[in-house]
Amino acid sequence: MSITQNEKIRRVTDSTLVVGADKKVHVARASDARGIELGKPLSFDNTREGFERLLSWLETLMVEHGFDNVILGVEPTGHYWMVRHESRC
Repeated sequence: MSITQNEKIRRVTDSTLVVGADKKVHVARASDARGIELGKPLSFDNTREGFERLLSWLETLMVEHGFDNVILGVEPTGHYWMVRHESRC
């Protein structure tokens, strides 16, 4: 079943935290449904630890601003969507 653009937009309510991230070292920005930026942008690496940091940041923003759900978009351009593995020597 295809979801239309309007159906996607209807999912964003006043209780939705909207977050977008981009590139190898991601920078995430959070806003409410009206586009008002919330908190400071978060830089995080494309690693497990980086995504755990993102999750903690999201959870904090949700509690601080009273959101009950979140929509996160990450651009999958080129190779940036691939997890970077770090060597631990």
